[in-house]
Amino acid sequence: MTSTEILGYCAAFLTTSSFLPQAFLTLKTKDTHSLSLSMYSLFTMGILFWLIYGIQIQDYAIIIANSITFLLASMILGFKIYNVIYKQG
Repeated sequence: MTSTEILGYCAAFLTTSSFLPQAFLTLKTKDTHSLSLSMYSLFTMGILFWLIYGIQIQDYAIIIANSITFLLASMILGFKIYNVIYKQG
């Protein structure tokens, strides 16, 4: 493994792990009132595009990090959409 690959895995680990506490809290409480629907929609789409990009260039650090983040972000976005439709918040 090259130093560039190690740097990529470290970056992927740090950015994904920094997202996890807030993601788990939101999934646990299902409270999305303070989240912007437009921001979270764009964020989730951006993560999907990073995932597709990682697959196309076959970069496993990008693939792994964005797979995890996309899964969690999609669930949170789903809760947000549900809350906006059914709970007005």
